[in-house]
Amino acid sequence: MTVQNPWPNRITLLRLGLAVVVVALLAAPPPPSGGGRGAVAGVFLAAAATDWLDGWLARRTGSITAFGQFLDPLVDKMLVLGPLVLLVADGRAPAVGVVLILFRELAVSGLRMLAAVRGRVIAAAGGGKLKTAVQIAAVGLLIAAPEGAFLFAGLVLFWLSVALALWSGWIYLRGHWDLFGTKEEA
Repeated sequence: MTVQNPWPNRITLLRLGLAVVVVALLAAPPPPSGGGRGAVAGVFLAAAATDWLDGWLARRTGSITAFGQFLDPLVDKMLVLGPLVLLVADGRAPAVGVVLILFRELAVSGLRMLAAVRGRVIAAAGGGKLKTAVQIAAVGLLIAAPEGAFLFAGLVLFWLSVALALWSGWIYLRGHWDLFGTKEEA
């Protein structure tokens, strides 16, 4: 009997908790000092780093689980979309871009659910990983940046992440288009 290393899933659950903390901090009234946004961005980036850590640890120890394969991408979406929604409310992120990212995430999640019902697993692909990395950089900058050049850089990265989200979403759909057929797979 093989015993799975529990740490990758525990790290994913830690990221979920940190995502809740980031959203709570962004929703709270702004602190009197200017460093509050930097601190929130730090928590966000620490949470994002756990995404790499749990995946690396799971692969290294052979502890890839169905629970982790389900929960990890879901928590990634919460970590990115929660702050983005609040950044729209704060006037730091364009609503239309956030809605496009949300639509992509729902479409890919729906595709993964359909694949699971049909007995298939759709693993993360390179385009999705690049999209996530650019989204994390964009969200981190949009949280932390004061007005000016850094905020502009965050917006440039944000729109690049929207383009990558749509592109990688199309790649996922195109690569698994057979799932939309009427014939059920065993």
